[in-house]
Amino acid sequence: MSATFTDATFETDVLKSDKLSVIDFWAEWCPPCKALGPVVDQLSVEYAGKVNIGKLDVDNNPEVSMKYGIRNIPVILFVKGGQVVDKVVGAVPKHQLAATIEKHK
Repeated sequence: MSATFTDATFETDVLKSDKLSVIDFWAEWCPPCKALGPVVDQLSVEYAGKVNIGKLDVDNNPEVSMKYGIRNIPVILFVKGGQVVDKVVGAVPKHQLAATIEKHK
């Protein structure tokens, strides 16, 4: 299973991580988010120990969502060295997310 990121843990778990972090911004009520969730979980298993992959519930974590201008979901941000290095909007196929991870890891 992928990690759970929150407003309280985002700085430590993502911004200060020495690995690429992949953050899935989602909500319980969002059907495309629910479709993307299992893909994110699969990638977290495949990249375990190499890439920091997790989810952030936008309803319960408004600070991080607002800071990064998340207005539509699902959105996946790729963060490395405390900076956003890429962004994918919408429920995209696994191979597209894997290619983006490979590009930045």
